Amino acid sequence: MLLTLSTQSLAKKVSAKRDEFSMLQIPGFAIQQLQLRGLSVSASMLAGWTLEQLDTLRDQADKAACPCLVLIEDNPLAVAATSAKKREAAFERIERLGAAAHRLGCNALAIKVDAPDNDETFDRAADEIRRAMRAVERLELNVLIMPHEGLTHDPDRLTELIKRIGGFRIGSLPTFAHAETTGNAVETLRKLAPYAGAVHASVQKFDKSGMHSGCNLAECVAAIKAVGFVNTLAIEFVGSGDPVSTIDIAREQLQAAIDAEAS
Repeated sequence: MLLTLSTQSLAKKVSAKRDEFSMLQIPGFAIQQLQLRGLSVSASMLAGWTLEQLDTLRDQADKAACPCLVLIEDNPLAVAATSAKKREAAFERIERLGAAAHRLGCNALAIKVDAPDNDETFDRAADEIRRAMRAVERLELNVLIMPHEGLTHDPDRLTELIKRIGGFRIGSLPTFAHAETTGNAVETLRKLAPYAGAVHASVQKFDKSGMHSGCNLAECVAAIKAVGFVNTLAIEFVGSGDPVSTIDIAREQLQAAIDAEAS
Protein backbone atom coordinates (compact mmCIF):
# COMPACT_ATOMS: atom_id res chain seq x y z
CA MET A 1 0.00 0.00 0.00
CA LEU A 2 1.48 3.33 -1.10
CA LEU A 3 1.09 6.42 1.09
CA THR A 4 0.41 9.55 -0.95
CA LEU A 5 -0.82 13.11 -0.41
CA SER A 6 -4.07 14.87 -1.20
CA THR A 7 -3.06 18.32 -2.44
CA GLN A 8 -6.14 19.74 -0.71
CA SER A 9 -4.15 19.30 2.52
CA LEU A 10 -1.92 22.20 1.45
CA ALA A 11 -4.60 24.41 -0.14
CA LYS A 12 -4.39 27.05 2.60
CA LYS A 13 -0.61 27.01 2.47
CA VAL A 14 -0.72 27.67 -1.28
CA SER A 15 -3.32 30.45 -1.11
CA ALA A 16 -1.83 32.16 1.94
CA LYS A 17 1.71 32.24 0.54
CA ARG A 18 1.07 32.48 -3.16
CA ASP A 19 4.46 34.03 -3.91
CA GLU A 20 6.40 31.69 -1.62
CA PHE A 21 4.69 28.34 -2.14
CA SER A 22 2.85 27.35 -5.29
CA MET A 23 1.00 24.35 -6.61
CA LEU A 24 3.99 23.52 -8.77
CA GLN A 25 6.12 23.05 -5.66
CA ILE A 26 3.81 20.47 -4.09
CA PRO A 27 5.32 17.37 -5.79
CA GLY A 28 8.82 18.13 -4.56
CA PHE A 29 7.55 19.17 -1.13
CA ALA A 30 5.43 16.02 -0.82
CA ILE A 31 8.30 13.63 -1.41
CA GLN A 32 11.17 15.57 0.15
CA GLN A 33 9.47 17.03 3.23
CA LEU A 34 6.50 14.73 3.79
CA GLN A 35 7.96 11.48 2.39
CA LEU A 36 4.79 10.78 0.40
CA ARG A 37 5.11 9.29 -3.07
CA GLY A 38 2.19 10.46 -5.17
CA LEU A 39 -0.63 12.97 -5.39
CA SER A 40 -4.40 13.10 -5.38
CA VAL A 41 -4.86 16.45 -7.09
CA SER A 42 -7.75 18.74 -6.17
CA ALA A 43 -9.34 20.20 -9.32
CA SER A 44 -10.26 23.41 -7.47
CA MET A 45 -6.55 24.14 -7.07
CA LEU A 46 -6.16 24.09 -10.87
CA ALA A 47 -8.96 26.55 -11.65
CA GLY A 48 -8.10 28.67 -14.69
CA TRP A 49 -5.01 26.65 -15.58
CA THR A 50 -3.95 26.29 -19.19
CA LEU A 51 -2.92 23.03 -20.82
CA GLU A 52 0.66 24.22 -20.70
CA GLN A 53 0.44 24.71 -16.94
CA LEU A 54 -0.99 21.22 -16.51
CA ASP A 55 1.95 19.89 -18.53
CA THR A 56 4.35 21.78 -16.27
CA LEU A 57 2.79 20.26 -13.15
CA ARG A 58 3.07 16.79 -14.66
CA ASP A 59 6.72 17.44 -15.52
CA GLN A 60 7.43 18.66 -11.99
CA ALA A 61 5.71 15.61 -10.54
CA ASP A 62 7.63 13.23 -12.81
CA LYS A 63 10.96 14.87 -11.98
CA ALA A 64 10.22 14.60 -8.27
CA ALA A 65 9.16 10.94 -8.63
CA CYS A 66 5.86 11.98 -7.06
CA PRO A 67 3.30 11.41 -9.85
CA CYS A 68 -0.22 12.75 -10.13
CA LEU A 69 -2.44 9.69 -9.60
CA VAL A 70 -6.02 10.87 -9.16
CA LEU A 71 -7.75 14.11 -10.14
CA ILE A 72 -10.47 14.96 -7.60
CA GLU A 73 -13.53 17.03 -8.53
CA ASP A 74 -14.34 18.86 -5.30
CA ASN A 75 -17.84 19.98 -6.27
CA PRO A 76 -20.69 17.43 -6.49
CA LEU A 77 -22.01 17.00 -10.04
CA ALA A 78 -25.72 17.01 -10.92
CA VAL A 79 -25.51 13.88 -13.07
CA ALA A 80 -29.02 12.81 -11.99
CA ALA A 81 -30.79 16.17 -12.24
CA THR A 82 -34.28 16.30 -13.71
CA SER A 83 -33.08 19.13 -15.95
CA ALA A 84 -31.47 17.85 -19.15
CA LYS A 85 -29.45 21.07 -19.27
CA LYS A 86 -27.92 20.40 -15.85
CA ARG A 87 -27.16 16.79 -16.76
CA GLU A 88 -25.45 17.92 -19.93
CA ALA A 89 -23.38 20.46 -17.98
CA ALA A 90 -22.28 17.66 -15.62
CA PHE A 91 -21.42 15.46 -18.61
CA GLU A 92 -19.30 18.21 -20.17
CA ARG A 93 -17.58 18.84 -16.85
CA ILE A 94 -16.59 15.18 -16.61
CA GLU A 95 -15.23 15.33 -20.16
CA ARG A 96 -13.10 18.39 -19.30
CA LEU A 97 -11.88 16.80 -16.09
CA GLY A 98 -11.00 13.65 -17.98
CA ALA A 99 -8.90 15.63 -20.43
CA ALA A 100 -7.12 17.39 -17.54
CA ALA A 101 -6.53 14.11 -15.68
CA HIS A 102 -5.06 12.59 -18.83
CA ARG A 103 -2.81 15.60 -19.31
CA LEU A 104 -1.56 15.27 -15.72
CA GLY A 105 -0.80 11.59 -16.20
CA CYS A 106 -3.42 10.45 -13.68
CA ASN A 107 -4.92 6.98 -13.86
CA ALA A 108 -8.25 7.99 -12.33
CA LEU A 109 -10.82 10.75 -12.03
CA ALA A 110 -12.90 10.99 -8.85
CA ILE A 111 -16.35 12.60 -8.71
CA LYS A 112 -19.21 13.12 -6.26
CA VAL A 113 -22.86 12.69 -7.17
CA ASP A 114 -25.28 15.46 -6.24
CA ALA A 115 -28.62 13.65 -5.95
CA PRO A 116 -31.23 12.63 -3.39
CA ASP A 117 -31.58 8.94 -2.66
CA ASN A 118 -34.51 7.55 -4.63
CA ASP A 119 -34.96 5.05 -7.44
CA GLU A 120 -35.51 7.69 -10.12
CA THR A 121 -32.25 9.52 -9.44
CA PHE A 122 -30.43 6.21 -8.99
CA ASP A 123 -31.37 5.14 -12.51
CA ARG A 124 -30.50 8.52 -14.02
CA ALA A 125 -27.16 8.65 -12.22
CA ALA A 126 -26.22 5.19 -13.48
CA ASP A 127 -27.21 6.05 -17.06
CA GLU A 128 -25.40 9.40 -17.11
CA ILE A 129 -22.19 8.15 -15.50
CA ARG A 130 -22.15 5.21 -17.90
CA ARG A 131 -22.55 7.68 -20.79
CA ALA A 132 -19.74 9.90 -19.52
CA MET A 133 -17.46 6.93 -19.00
CA ARG A 134 -17.45 6.15 -22.71
CA ALA A 135 -15.53 9.39 -23.25
CA VAL A 136 -13.29 8.94 -20.20
CA GLU A 137 -12.42 5.33 -21.01
CA ARG A 138 -10.92 6.41 -24.34
CA LEU A 139 -8.28 8.17 -22.27
CA GLU A 140 -7.65 4.96 -20.28
CA LEU A 141 -8.90 6.55 -17.08
CA ASN A 142 -10.86 4.98 -14.24
CA VAL A 143 -13.83 6.80 -12.72
CA LEU A 144 -14.07 6.68 -8.92
CA ILE A 145 -17.23 7.75 -7.07
CA MET A 146 -16.68 9.42 -3.72
CA PRO A 147 -19.34 9.07 -1.00
CA HIS A 148 -21.51 12.17 -0.63
CA GLU A 149 -24.71 13.08 1.16
CA GLY A 150 -27.84 11.79 -0.50
CA LEU A 151 -27.70 8.99 -3.04
CA THR A 152 -24.17 7.76 -2.33
CA HIS A 153 -23.88 8.30 1.42
CA ASP A 154 -24.91 4.76 2.36
CA PRO A 155 -22.10 2.34 1.43
CA ASP A 156 -24.53 -0.34 0.26
CA ARG A 157 -26.25 2.16 -2.03
CA LEU A 158 -22.92 3.31 -3.45
CA THR A 159 -21.76 -0.21 -4.20
CA GLU A 160 -25.13 -0.93 -5.78
CA LEU A 161 -24.67 2.09 -8.05
CA ILE A 162 -21.17 0.95 -9.05
CA LYS A 163 -22.51 -2.48 -9.94
CA ARG A 164 -25.36 -0.96 -11.95
CA ILE A 165 -22.95 1.19 -13.97
CA GLY A 166 -20.77 -1.83 -14.62
CA GLY A 167 -17.43 -2.22 -16.36
CA PHE A 168 -13.82 -2.54 -15.28
CA ARG A 169 -13.11 1.19 -14.99
CA ILE A 170 -15.70 2.21 -12.39
CA GLY A 171 -14.95 2.13 -8.67
CA SER A 172 -15.11 3.99 -5.38
CA LEU A 173 -12.92 6.41 -3.48
CA PRO A 174 -13.81 5.99 0.20
CA THR A 175 -12.66 8.46 2.85
CA PHE A 176 -12.06 7.89 6.54
CA ALA A 177 -14.07 11.07 7.26
CA HIS A 178 -17.17 9.76 5.48
CA ALA A 179 -16.79 6.32 7.05
CA GLU A 180 -16.82 7.90 10.50
CA THR A 181 -20.12 9.71 9.81
CA THR A 182 -21.89 6.41 9.10
CA GLY A 183 -21.51 5.35 12.71
CA ASN A 184 -19.40 2.29 11.88
CA ALA A 185 -16.23 3.35 10.08
CA VAL A 186 -14.72 -0.14 9.98
CA GLU A 187 -17.79 -1.78 8.43
CA THR A 188 -18.23 1.04 5.90
CA LEU A 189 -14.62 0.78 4.74
CA ARG A 190 -14.90 -3.00 4.50
CA LYS A 191 -17.86 -2.55 2.14
CA LEU A 192 -16.31 0.13 -0.08
CA ALA A 193 -12.62 -0.84 -0.19
CA PRO A 194 -13.08 -3.86 -2.50
CA TYR A 195 -14.23 -1.42 -5.20
CA ALA A 196 -11.70 1.30 -4.35
CA GLY A 197 -9.09 2.64 -6.74
CA ALA A 198 -7.79 4.78 -3.88
CA VAL A 199 -8.71 5.70 -0.30
CA HIS A 200 -8.36 9.04 1.47
CA ALA A 201 -7.13 8.91 5.05
CA SER A 202 -8.78 12.01 6.52
CA VAL A 203 -6.77 13.39 9.46
CA GLN A 204 -7.73 16.19 11.83
CA LYS A 205 -5.36 16.64 14.77
CA PHE A 206 -3.44 14.65 17.36
CA ASP A 207 -3.16 15.30 21.08
CA LYS A 208 0.15 15.26 22.95
CA SER A 209 -0.06 11.51 23.40
CA GLY A 210 -0.48 11.00 19.66
CA MET A 211 -4.18 10.14 19.83
CA HIS A 212 -6.12 11.16 16.71
CA SER A 213 -9.22 13.26 17.35
CA GLY A 214 -11.18 11.58 14.58
CA CYS A 215 -11.44 7.94 13.60
CA ASN A 216 -8.96 5.32 14.78
CA LEU A 217 -6.40 5.30 11.97
CA ALA A 218 -5.01 1.85 12.76
CA GLU A 219 -8.49 0.31 12.76
CA CYS A 220 -9.31 1.96 9.43
CA VAL A 221 -6.12 0.64 7.84
CA ALA A 222 -6.82 -2.83 9.22
CA ALA A 223 -10.32 -2.70 7.72
CA ILE A 224 -9.18 -1.93 4.18
CA LYS A 225 -6.28 -4.39 4.37
CA ALA A 226 -8.62 -7.13 5.54
CA VAL A 227 -10.55 -6.97 2.27
CA GLY A 228 -7.44 -6.94 0.11
CA PHE A 229 -6.97 -3.23 -0.60
CA VAL A 230 -3.41 -2.63 -1.82
CA ASN A 231 -3.73 0.62 -3.80
CA THR A 232 -2.88 4.19 -2.80
CA LEU A 233 -3.82 5.63 0.58
CA ALA A 234 -3.74 9.44 0.37
CA ILE A 235 -3.36 11.50 3.53
CA GLU A 236 -5.85 14.38 3.50
CA PHE A 237 -5.50 16.99 6.23
CA VAL A 238 -8.99 18.27 7.12
CA GLY A 239 -8.19 20.04 10.38
CA SER A 240 -7.00 23.54 11.25
CA GLY A 241 -3.54 24.82 12.04
CA ASP A 242 -0.26 23.54 10.63
CA PRO A 243 -0.87 20.70 8.17
CA VAL A 244 2.77 19.61 8.00
CA SER A 245 3.23 18.48 11.60
CA THR A 246 -0.12 16.68 11.55
CA ILE A 247 0.69 14.94 8.25
CA ASP A 248 4.04 13.81 9.65
CA ILE A 249 2.38 12.13 12.62
CA ALA A 250 -0.33 10.63 10.41
CA ARG A 251 2.27 9.21 8.02
CA GLU A 252 4.12 7.50 10.85
CA GLN A 253 0.96 6.01 12.35
CA LEU A 254 -0.49 4.91 9.02
CA GLN A 255 2.79 3.32 7.92
CA ALA A 256 3.06 1.50 11.24
CA ALA A 257 -0.47 0.18 10.77
CA ILE A 258 0.31 -0.93 7.20
CA ASP A 259 3.47 -2.70 8.32
CA ALA A 260 1.73 -4.35 11.28
CA GLU A 261 -1.00 -5.70 9.05
CA ALA A 262 1.54 -7.01 6.55
CA SER A 263 3.60 -8.86 9.14
